[in-house]
Amino acid sequence: MSRPFCELHLHIEGTLEPPTIFDLARQQGVALADADEGELAARYRFDDLQSFLDLYYENMRVLRDEDAFAAMTWAYLVRAQRAGVAHVELFVDPQAHSSRGVPEQVVLRGIRRSLDRAEAELGITSGIIVCVLRDQPVASAHAMLDAVLATGIPVLGLGLDSAEVGYPPSLFTAVFDEARAAGLHVVAHAGEEGPAAYVWQALDLLGAERIDHGIHALDDDALVARLVRDRIPLTVCPLSNVALKVVGDVGAVPIRRMLDAGLRVTINSDDPAYFGGYLDDNISAVASAHALTAAELDALCRNSIEGSFASDARRAELLARLT
Repeated sequence: MSRPFCELHLHIEGTLEPPTIFDLARQQGVALADADEGELAARYRFDDLQSFLDLYYENMRVLRDEDAFAAMTWAYLVRAQRAGVAHVELFVDPQAHSSRGVPEQVVLRGIRRSLDRAEAELGITSGIIVCVLRDQPVASAHAMLDAVLATGIPVLGLGLDSAEVGYPPSLFTAVFDEARAAGLHVVAHAGEEGPAAYVWQALDLLGAERIDHGIHALDDDALVARLVRDRIPLTVCPLSNVALKVVGDVGAVPIRRMLDAGLRVTINSDDPAYFGGYLDDNISAVASAHALTAAELDALCRNSIEGSFASDARRAELLARLT
């Protein structure tokens, strides 16, 4: 891929491949339920979002120290360079680690170490977006944000992820107010399994600057008009939608409808180790299923650059490379 894509929807814990999990388990003396990498890989098939999340959190047991977070992040970045990623704004779930006794500072230090190395060695720029686990108590979200800010380690923004249905964005208005007051960007998962109403809440109550997934926005014409008017990027994850049975196949991901409606669509890999593909795999699958033209692929790349929180200079550099 020669286009300088920005990956805007990538959960770093979702890049844990079975070989990395077994390597980290051996290093740290963690006993795994699976006998070997093949047995673990066979479990990377899901019926819905919750069945994925159960394994996702189980595998995080191997992330115990700064070196483990650095190793996981570096493995992703090396693969991302092959995928054509020029800039990444990755998600991390500090609550999933602090609940296991791993402090926010350890998590962020390890990730930041590899991000800094990638800029120097791979030419990939980056940022960290810490995410609220929406199925955890609201007080835990406030505690996480306060702890993250106290580390002094730079983060780009605050996001909202995990099990969507039954946990509307409205629950987290106050913590997102706090994030914006601290100068952070804000984004939110909405409209993946949840309804269009969750997208409205993310925009109006949380002040979301990007909507992660958002495919159910198409269920509401007024919402589509709002997203187009305000040029809100949607971080769509095609292979994830198929793996979690949101749609039957990549051809059913409504990319063409979104583009035709004037929505600011971007393509991303979400949790690539679990969902069968990194950014290049997602783009190839979408291009094939929807017969995208070179101009449409250019538009998707441009959307990712313009929709990123990269510096003005970096965005200008990437747009120049595209054109």
